[in-house]
Amino acid sequence: MSHAVGADGGVSIEMETCPPTAPSATRRLVRVALFGCGAALVLFLFLRIGPTAVLGSFRQLSWRLLIVIVFPCVALKALDTLAWRFAFPDDRVPLPALATALLAGQAVGSTPASAIGGNATMAWTLRPRVSLRESFSSLIIVQTTSTASQGLFLLLGILVARHAFPLASALVRIMECLLVLEVIAVVGFIAVQLRGLVASGHGVLRRLGLAGAASRLAATSIDDALVAFYRHQPRRLGLSLACNFLGWLTRAGETWTILYFLHAAVPIGTALVIEAFGTGISFATFFLPMDLGVEEGGAVAAFVALGLGAATGLSFGLVRRIRELAWTALGLLLLAGKPRPSLAALGAQPA
Repeated sequence: MSHAVGADGGVSIEMETCPPTAPSATRRLVRVALFGCGAALVLFLFLRIGPTAVLGSFRQLSWRLLIVIVFPCVALKALDTLAWRFAFPDDRVPLPALATALLAGQAVGSTPASAIGGNATMAWTLRPRVSLRESFSSLIIVQTTSTASQGLFLLLGILVARHAFPLASALVRIMECLLVLEVIAVVGFIAVQLRGLVASGHGVLRRLGLAGAASRLAATSIDDALVAFYRHQPRRLGLSLACNFLGWLTRAGETWTILYFLHAAVPIGTALVIEAFGTGISFATFFLPMDLGVEEGGAVAAFVALGLGAATGLSFGLVRRIRELAWTALGLLLLAGKPRPSLAALGAQPA
């Protein structure tokens, strides 16, 4: 879900009691550099396609941009929150607390220079209510259901594209390749979870001198929670998967809405194909902060392949970017005045 809980592109499980500062600084530097490359690509597309055409699209959008920012993104965030709630073994965490943690984590995950990931921020925000063990295991589970539902959504997009756009064979082939990657990723991710994902990762870090022995018990505890959930909570697992899938469908509805307001209305099937292609590209480039440049470039490629025009594609991508920035600002506002988590603080918390 960028839309998913893992807005930072992955599940950040940092359990080190004494994490070194150099790797963290290097990681931030790499993220900032990638962010700069993405921004340069967006600027290149803007100048190449033509500022006049893109700005003209925004003039057509006018005040409707506020509608796009709020709706249907409210429904999308609600589905994200429900998907995460069902990744816990029970419903004792109130939905408002989950929604606040979700928005805060996604905001931090969208910050290129952030010292920790968005998922670690979510776990830290919930720590008065649930243990870090439960928070981290739920985040791994919801990331799994998000990726699995994304694969199902991509499959649906492929089926629609084959029927509606028989001439766009290149686009369909790319989507099929992305689907294969997602299937491999989901199967592999579940397999390593059942074999002890966190403890294995901790063992590697310990051999490299990047983790202390004190966190081994916490890592094993998270693995036990994952296995117990998959074995004893199939209903909640299915509900999390369903909420995430509805979230992808909601994003397709958002795509249709944006294009309608840009006076480039398309059938709902076309909007679904555009969104499915975009989510596949986002999955393949999960390591890029905010998917900056890739998301806009992917939109341009999809729109050109479907005969909708590069200017409309870039305008669509920029509208999505503005919406994302608005919700990121809201998430950071929710964090204002609260203690900010650190790797050392996370490691010091009881599992």
